[in-house]
Amino acid sequence: MTRVIYVPVVLMLSFFQHKTLFSTGLARRQPDVVDELRLHNELQVIKKESQVILCWNNNLTKEETEKYSVKYILSYTFFDTFQERKERLQENKKRIRLELHTGFKAKVKTQVFVKETEDLIKESGWTECTYRSPPVYIQNLSCIIYNISFFNCTWHIKAEDPADVQYFFSYRQTEEYFECQQYIKNARNKNIGCHMKDVSFQPLRKIILNISVVDLRNNSRRLSYYKGFTPQKIEKLNPPINVSVSLENRSVKLHWKPPPTIGSGEKKCFKYQVKITDSKIVDVTEEKYEYLLLRPAKKCTAQVRAKKEVCITTKFGVIGVNQ
Repeated sequence: MTRVIYVPVVLMLSFFQHKTLFSTGLARRQPDVVDELRLHNELQVIKKESQVILCWNNNLTKEETEKYSVKYILSYTFFDTFQERKERLQENKKRIRLELHTGFKAKVKTQVFVKETEDLIKESGWTECTYRSPPVYIQNLSCIIYNISFFNCTWHIKAEDPADVQYFFSYRQTEEYFECQQYIKNARNKNIGCHMKDVSFQPLRKIILNISVVDLRNNSRRLSYYKGFTPQKIEKLNPPINVSVSLENRSVKLHWKPPPTIGSGEKKCFKYQVKITDSKIVDVTEEKYEYLLLRPAKKCTAQVRAKKEVCITTKFGVIGVNQ
């Protein structure tokens, strides 16, 4: 009995030991492969009008790039904000729109994955860079479209802006360029805003604004600031139209139609708010509202306003009605 039991135990131990050594051998090979990938990145910044092109190169060979799946993590924060923007990229470059920002801090790391399983093999440390743009003298740029065809933009000029420069406004949508029709000026005769009328927009096509800083001594352009808007997002709606009020069976009944808009006028695009005298504001999805009068002899005021809540968010337009 002893021999019968003894032989299998020896075989099992031998097999277990062999299997353990084999697995350990595989585990030892992986660090060797990883150590060969001595990852690091070299960052380069290229300025192009209102954009900065951030690109980087790692030290992987062509064979290693084809053998593994290579991805990048980019993180950057503009100087005048606290929001960190983080992206996972497959390309080794990124276009960053400066708009009115004064610069940014960025960092990037490379990650190498097994192609078949997407298991992480190795990642580099962070490579960091800081980009400071030329002096930015404009801040708080704000634009609004109202009454369908009126367009207003205003901006503030910092106190340290040079005395011999002026600011000129234009915008582009698709391939058409439009210059400012009427400037708004401050006490120093600097342009701080632009008013335009009888303009038309393609609601879903972005408007690219351009404010050029011109040196008045030699009429040369120093800098240009760019910012993009989607027309529907900066449209301030007019109040609802064709508002009617009737009193039936101790109830005030309101009916209205949606306001004209540069975008879609479909019923589903709008939401409304109604306020009766001292009552709380009520959210309404239909183009009507009924309010029960507890004191019929009392004079009340009704207000209704519209907002594009479903199709795209806009600013409210309000109308008031006395009853």
